[in-house]
Amino acid sequence: MKLAKLCVLVLLVGFLENVWAERIKDITTVQGVRSNQLVGYGLVVGLDGSGDQTSQTPFTVQSLKNMLSQYGIVLPSNVNPQVKNIAAVAVHADLPAFGKIGQTIDITVSSLGNAKSLRGGSLLMTPLKGVDGNIYALAQGNLIVGGLGIEGADGSSIKINVPSVGRIPNGASIEREIENPFASGDKIYLNLRRADFTTAKRLADTINQVLGPNNAFARDSVTVSVNAPADVSQRVGFLSFIENLEVQPGEAAARVIINSRSGTVIIGNYVKVYSAAVSHGNLTVTITNTVEVEQPGPFSNGTTTENVQSDIEVSADDNRMFRFPQGVTLSEIVRAVNQVGASPGDLVAILESLKQVGALSAELIVI
Repeated sequence: MKLAKLCVLVLLVGFLENVWAERIKDITTVQGVRSNQLVGYGLVVGLDGSGDQTSQTPFTVQSLKNMLSQYGIVLPSNVNPQVKNIAAVAVHADLPAFGKIGQTIDITVSSLGNAKSLRGGSLLMTPLKGVDGNIYALAQGNLIVGGLGIEGADGSSIKINVPSVGRIPNGASIEREIENPFASGDKIYLNLRRADFTTAKRLADTINQVLGPNNAFARDSVTVSVNAPADVSQRVGFLSFIENLEVQPGEAAARVIINSRSGTVIIGNYVKVYSAAVSHGNLTVTITNTVEVEQPGPFSNGTTTENVQSDIEVSADDNRMFRFPQGVTLSEIVRAVNQVGASPGDLVAILESLKQVGALSAELIVI
């Protein structure tokens, strides 16, 4: 099978004259404005015989006894109820930034034991704790399970998706707020989603052009600090104005990303290939660059320029050969290797060889 059927080539080509701008809110986050993870342990009850096998999950029985003791029901220590309609579960959720007491958040419930399905179950009140051990939300409600599991008397079974995991929309109410540094200090820090010194400088320059000099400073390739009003209400409006300004991001570094499993090749802008020859197994790739000097006409006030003409040649044992008379690009190399029916591994090896000899001017990333 030819590599052309296995390899998908994506060219990300950009030109200096084709520039674009993005809103600051789309390329940055505000430092300190983030979600926090919550986790808890609870019991799901009301299952139709698909719960934990309590003989194999003693922690489920222990949890049941602890819950009953809170309501004045004490079971003898030598009694272990064998119930199949309960399941021990882990509950997790994300507490959003600025979450207020009384608001609700979605939760995910996952079986901890050997329950076959949580379909039809109800989660009993479960405290959700943060990394500091404090309780920030209380979860409870009926589960929505997208999976399905059915088992016959003869042992045959069928499963659709994962029935041991479910969700409860708005299943937890926030009981404690997390202090946010947004309103403190005299500065707001904007963090770029993709680190880039050029973008950070342009971001600071754009803000200074609007607010005046010395209001924004690029701290590094990620963070830009902005002087902000001390009053909270003014700070909200100020940030609303700032995040809707548009900035032209810096161009990404030259990269070639190869997925060695699927054969996908993504080639970024500014990737250059210089003269080289690579022989891999029954394949031979030859790249030749020729520099031609062009002189300006008499009295034209022009300048001397260099024109690089490149040839690429790929051959295999069956003597198939492909020539490219104009300037060579990496996409032409990949296309030529496709045409001789090479495998994805051959393509990866050739590109790695080009990188090793310094003929590939780009960062090569194999995933």
